Amino acid sequence: MFYLKKNKKRMLALCLSAALSVGSLTVYAATEQWNDASLTPAFTTKTAVSEHTDWADWKANWDKIKTNYEQVALIPGSDFSKLNFGWYSKEKANEAVVRIGDNKKMKKAKAFKGKCTEGTVINGVQYYSNKVTADGFEPNTTYYYQVKLNGKWQQAHEYKTGDPHNFSFMYVGDPQIGASKGQVPNESAVEQSEDVAARNDAYNWNKTLNSALAQHPEINFLVSPGDQINEPAGNNAEKHLLQEYEYSGYLSATAFRNLPQAVAIGNHDCLTTSYQNHFNVPNPFTAETNSTVAGHGYYYTYGSALFIVINANNYNAADHKALVEKAVKENPNAKWRIVVMHQDIYGSGLDHSDSDGIILRNQLTPIFDANDIDVVLQGHDHTYARTYQLTSDGKQYDDFAEYKVGQHGQDHKVLDNKLKSDSAFKEYYTSQNRCYTIADMKQGTLVNPEGVFYMTSNSATGSKFYNLIEQQQDYVAARSQTWRPTYSVINITDDKFTINTYDAQTGTPIDEAYSIIKR
Repeated sequence: MFYLKKNKKRMLALCLSAALSVGSLTVYAATEQWNDASLTPAFTTKTAVSEHTDWADWKANWDKIKTNYEQVALIPGSDFSKLNFGWYSKEKANEAVVRIGDNKKMKKAKAFKGKCTEGTVINGVQYYSNKVTADGFEPNTTYYYQVKLNGKWQQAHEYKTGDPHNFSFMYVGDPQIGASKGQVPNESAVEQSEDVAARNDAYNWNKTLNSALAQHPEINFLVSPGDQINEPAGNNAEKHLLQEYEYSGYLSATAFRNLPQAVAIGNHDCLTTSYQNHFNVPNPFTAETNSTVAGHGYYYTYGSALFIVINANNYNAADHKALVEKAVKENPNAKWRIVVMHQDIYGSGLDHSDSDGIILRNQLTPIFDANDIDVVLQGHDHTYARTYQLTSDGKQYDDFAEYKVGQHGQDHKVLDNKLKSDSAFKEYYTSQNRCYTIADMKQGTLVNPEGVFYMTSNSATGSKFYNLIEQQQDYVAARSQTWRPTYSVINITDDKFTINTYDAQTGTPIDEAYSIIKR
């Protein structure tokens, strides 16, 4: 079960912040609403601890979980027939190795070899990053895989492939393990440290994934638009240790032993190499000129769909244009073209949808149009919103280049300060982002519509929620803030795209289905 708690002290702080705001822009923060695991101590869920882990068990084992840095992440390969693996190890090996078999005893298993390279230093200890790609996977087949960790073969785990002509994936928003830092749990009178917050959020992450997979066993893989963790860390070794605690909590979810995940770089992920050391992404766009420390955008296909994952913390739109064009050129027959990115250039949250979140809007909108993108999946604003079908209006706009120099997704103070201090600039900035046309306002099922459909996902863990912006934007078809963890299930066939979004506890839809048919 999921229970949310209001923090009265946090509400007072928000009220004072609002009262002290300068000009037309308030500096917003997480609301008093969050998902407090201590409110349901008797609830049990499957975790790395046991099949039925309650809150006390999880807390008792947290120190082991958070320091288990050597967990495996499965990632979709460059196409349906491939699967990527990434994991840390304490020992340096000549090569990273994974075995794939058709039986749990791994008889006649085939070995696939990759690279083991110097990775992250955690608490003074050098860890190594292992990356392998396995291929030859067939539709609707059960396989088993084993990784070699520190010279020893680990437990074999099951991996089932789906149908590339009719598949489903789970789309989640900002798990952000550790983001409930500063909240006061029901079981304590003290604000949570980031470590304690990670413990809370990682337990709730297990709840969401387990509930979703029980309610929708047809899910084949997971897509996250970023912010897997909360601590940006940067060059601070102590904070980097906290960040790795959060990655351990995130990756500890038992669902990930069998479920591939395709994750974008969020602003909280972008300042260290940990993201690229944990996740072995397919087709990384290394030609990116302004990449962040975390790595690059990438792309892959799954059946008739092309997925292009943009690192929108990089404010150089030319890099994203080059990535999209490269992915489209290499996959000209893809029926569906889907972009995944962290910043919501068309969202409806109070914190970002009229400020840093839209800094790339008037540049990316025409790029997506020119390359016939169908859908853009976004995060960042910790609220739910979906748009009408949108197109570029074809006009030229200010790209605000001077506010991007030396800035990125986790540091946009130059823009923030200007918006905060200059109301005339705020109005101009808003006017320069009215760069779209609403091409189709139909709801339900659309046939061969013009334009691009944009989605913004709410928090999948409840670690942090934001308010909706006061005035709903004209491009928004539906939006909500339920203050509860949610997730979406997207089904794709060769001629239909359908998205449904659900409450993570009850499985109840929070919005009507939206479908696009191509004929």
